[in-house]
Amino acid sequence: MTKTIAEKIWDSHIVASLGNTEVLLYIDLHLLHEINTPQAFDGLREKGVNVHRPDRTLSTEDHNTPTSSVIDIDKDSSTWTQIKLLRENCQEYGLEHKKLGELGQGITHVIAPEQGRVLPGSTLVCCDSHTTTHGAFGALAFGIGTSQVEHVLATQTLRAIPFNTMRVNVTGAYNEGVDAKDLALFIINEIGTGGGQGCVIEYTGEAVSQLSMEQRMTLCNMTVEAGASAGIISPDQTTVSYLKEKLAERNVTISDADTTKWLTYATDMDAVFDKYVEIDAAKVPKMISWGTNPSQVIPVVGKVPYVDPLDCASKQIAATQALKYMGLKEGDDLSSHPITNVFIGSCTNGRIEDMRAVAAVLKEHKVHKDVHMLIVPGSMKVHEQVIKEGIDKVFLNAGADFRGLAGCSLCVGLNSDKLSAGKRTVSTSNRNFEGRQGVGVRTHITSPVVAAASAIKGHIASPQCLEN
Repeated sequence: MTKTIAEKIWDSHIVASLGNTEVLLYIDLHLLHEINTPQAFDGLREKGVNVHRPDRTLSTEDHNTPTSSVIDIDKDSSTWTQIKLLRENCQEYGLEHKKLGELGQGITHVIAPEQGRVLPGSTLVCCDSHTTTHGAFGALAFGIGTSQVEHVLATQTLRAIPFNTMRVNVTGAYNEGVDAKDLALFIINEIGTGGGQGCVIEYTGEAVSQLSMEQRMTLCNMTVEAGASAGIISPDQTTVSYLKEKLAERNVTISDADTTKWLTYATDMDAVFDKYVEIDAAKVPKMISWGTNPSQVIPVVGKVPYVDPLDCASKQIAATQALKYMGLKEGDDLSSHPITNVFIGSCTNGRIEDMRAVAAVLKEHKVHKDVHMLIVPGSMKVHEQVIKEGIDKVFLNAGADFRGLAGCSLCVGLNSDKLSAGKRTVSTSNRNFEGRQGVGVRTHITSPVVAAASAIKGHIASPQCLEN
């Protein structure tokens, strides 16, 4: 019987059948952060249960943490309490934990891949919806809830029912400057924020194979914004090369047998999917959101769409509300609205390739006088590499605010980096719903290069605008 990669991983990790379609699934790697985990440890304590596989758990601080200075970590008592509890719980149960500012600390979905922890054919969970990121390595990775965190800690397994499957096949070649963020937003616009509901979306085609590992992570990261449970890409030589490099940095040697096994986790040629979507890479432009969900996007050079009277009532209402919240009108050119802020970072676009792309745009330019440009590395390793390559000097010379600590920062309004009402920001993060970056903040999500160009111009702009 032919299978998809997701089905192969699922079947190879079943510990027991629980009746009907529910199974007990073995989990290879469990990632933790400070949000939603204290209750799980309380549950273990109440039941007198230990963590079953401490060696299969990696913890970090990212959501609540400041990005300016370590001494600011306890300024907000509520957020500090969560961080402090995570530290204490990890120490009590013998779990590997990365503290703010340590080399190895950073956003959960940045540090695990860069340390070579995510392997093809593995299962991975985290109490975070953007766990889908790790599917870039041919891993079955998805978010779970607090009660499930407790279950995984106690048993290294998870009660689960099978997902449906969807294939998004991307053919052809991209236009110059188009990247995985543009592709992700284009796909979400095509299928909607509920188009992948209940599915593992597998990305295939030559245009996916062309992507670097970091670009693949961006694509899989955004999969949850289409309503899917997971995103996945079958491993290839690009995957193998990346992992060999990262594992060598940890003095881990990979044998030919290991890589051969990794490559067996690939979708069979005639495997059947529940849904199919075809995308022509040549038709994907540079994209940016105009509304309050990731499907409400247009080409950077496009105009705000008119509310379609042929759309269903819910779509019309959502579009009308989005226009009001964003302070836009139908037919508006987004470039006619000045911006106040630009954010570079997050688990979507906070990696070294993103930093290099932004630096290439900023070089020999200045950030607009009315714009605050915040750049936050996704990990301390990314921060270290930025300095090593001299990229930090490009940022500083341009007038950007490059932070010395890694974290989720402005992507999620849970820390000191949130903005005030009325601000209009261009962001490389993954969500743009009302209040995501602060109450009353208007967020446009896009790629790193468009965000950088917009910071220079003072309004939404494509890098090509800088050449004219």
